[in-house]
Amino acid sequence: MSNIDDQRLLGRFGEAYSSLRSETAKVIIGQDRVLDELLSALFAGGHCLLVGVPGLAKTLMISTVASCLGLKFSRIQFTPDLMPSDIMGTEVLEEDKASSRRVFRFLKGPVFANVVLADEINRTPPKTQAALLQAMQEKNVTVGGETHPLEAPFFVLATQNPIELEGTYPLPEAQLDRFMFNIMVDYPEESEEMRIVDTTTSVESPAVEKVLTGEEIVEIQGLVRKVPISENVLSYAVRLARASRDGAFEGVGEYLSWGAGPRAGQYLVLGAKARAVMRHRTTPDIEDIRAVAYPVLRHRLVTNFHAEADGVTTDELVKRLLDTVAP
Repeated sequence: MSNIDDQRLLGRFGEAYSSLRSETAKVIIGQDRVLDELLSALFAGGHCLLVGVPGLAKTLMISTVASCLGLKFSRIQFTPDLMPSDIMGTEVLEEDKASSRRVFRFLKGPVFANVVLADEINRTPPKTQAALLQAMQEKNVTVGGETHPLEAPFFVLATQNPIELEGTYPLPEAQLDRFMFNIMVDYPEESEEMRIVDTTTSVESPAVEKVLTGEEIVEIQGLVRKVPISENVLSYAVRLARASRDGAFEGVGEYLSWGAGPRAGQYLVLGAKARAVMRHRTTPDIEDIRAVAYPVLRHRLVTNFHAEADGVTTDELVKRLLDTVAP
């Protein structure tokens, strides 16, 4: 972080982040933790899974952030009859007027955007869910034997309804692991809900302004990776992830079929770095690791029947890990 350009970018990002929160607050009332976690993942270059009951403005939040960041936004409503080609695109046969020959032309699907909202992702079968895997991991799409790159920055922000399971298809663990954060969206406070109802039932229709460009976001993602991290903070992130695979931890191991893999440690560090930069600090500390532990680990811990029988949730197991693993 000694480079003058990096220091200048850090200062520019600090100003832009304050403006970004001000702009989103025009539309989104409350949900500060959710917005913080969502932006941390975006600036770290990760994808997010937002879990919450209907009506909590998950879709509005994502589209508002995309507008503030000046990014191309695309929404895909996942349904049981959705096909992979409906997401990625398809090849069509056309006649070339000049040569009178028939040629295939690729028509891009909605995945060719900067921010892709996969709404109710668990409502479509695994074949269609898997269509996003290559895009999320490799940042490109292969159709008809030809690979098409996706424009940077690229984010998949998926939503899920946790209370309605009829006619749904749980995401496979391999795909869940591709999401950097699993963000729980909860009900607003009473005062916030009063403001929400008042604002949304009036003629007021606030507009947000663009704060950052796609090029600046890519630069910020590079800056986040340049942030130095001390050995003890790095060690704590790794030990926290490994502890979930260690059956020796009483009150944790007996409730897990599988713990978090190495990708959890990577995202703990990246999330902590992004959180530090968002708070105008040049290096993350232990508290940053602990702050991102819940969204990073809750979907990577696979509980067994003992946890279900005792009513132990993954959030409770993350809390026990944080209480057990010493910094």
